[in-house]
Amino acid sequence: MSAFRTIWTTEDHYVEVIDQRKLPHEWVVEKLISYKDAERAIKDMVVRGAPLIGATAAYGIYLAAREGANLDEAFTALRASRPTAVNLFWALDRMKTKLENASDLVQTAWEEAAQIVEDDVETCRMIGVHGLPLIEEISQRKQEEVVNILTHCNAGMLGCIEWGTITSPIYQAAQKGIKVHVWVDETRPRLQGANLTCYELTRHNIPHTLIVDNQGGHLMQHGMVDMCIVGTDRTTRNGDVANKIGTYLKALAAHDNQIPFYVALPSTTLDMTIRDGLKEIPIEQRNQDEVRYIVGKSKATGQLDEVLICPETTNASNYGFDVTPARLVSGLITERGICAASEKGLVALFPEYK
Repeated sequence: MSAFRTIWTTEDHYVEVIDQRKLPHEWVVEKLISYKDAERAIKDMVVRGAPLIGATAAYGIYLAAREGANLDEAFTALRASRPTAVNLFWALDRMKTKLENASDLVQTAWEEAAQIVEDDVETCRMIGVHGLPLIEEISQRKQEEVVNILTHCNAGMLGCIEWGTITSPIYQAAQKGIKVHVWVDETRPRLQGANLTCYELTRHNIPHTLIVDNQGGHLMQHGMVDMCIVGTDRTTRNGDVANKIGTYLKALAAHDNQIPFYVALPSTTLDMTIRDGLKEIPIEQRNQDEVRYIVGKSKATGQLDEVLICPETTNASNYGFDVTPARLVSGLITERGICAASEKGLVALFPEYK
């Protein structure tokens, strides 16, 4: 599908990732040599997005095995790198199970991490297969006029390996000749929409418009949004979804304006041990300087720089995610199909979780 992936291995069997903190202005590749490199890449958001975090953690365990590090320490460190995205824990649990009886830890870890990557590519492709009819139906209803889709944060290929979750239906629609346009929330404070979603939509020639986070409700009120698609870092048994801070407000606006609000997710983001997302999903609180400063390319010097946007003594709150209740979600788009955001809907698609 794409000319590049977000994580790959080198000839000397180390791991390379794109430093997404530098996009869209600079293409910087970072080499991961130890599990501590993988831990830092996740914690510092060199990589981000639930599926990519999981893949990076899996390769982190491979690197730990390769360097002869204490695997228990590596698992513990990687588990603590980000608290909200459940893919992280899923990938580490899968690696741990695979390594329990392995005779060759390095080779087994290498093969399992690579399989996690390939599985995610196919999973995201299938999310697009199942999500495409939603866009097709709107296009037909509008007599093939442009379908306007609003999204929040980045759940595109940069948050996964290829295809992405929210972008997979969009890319597949574009490949079929359906006219699509994406309203891209800037997604403060780290601007993943402005920096990353706009970057990859540009690379794939998808028409899009960057908007400030608080503009979506206005567009919905004036009939300029046909549907919303967002991603999720953790989805509960009853269909609550945790996604980038600000998602809940978009869901409320969509509900008020009778606009379908879909969540695209690989099953690896399901946490069927949790029923009440608001009470039980741990919400990461990040460094306040992410809010107090904006990073961008200087108009004067052309260099990347940090700019303080408030008085130096002002404190800032920086919750990384919020929870959207299942009642506001029109449906969950998974690799097995679309279901209601409910336990009944999820179990119908994933009977192994009964």
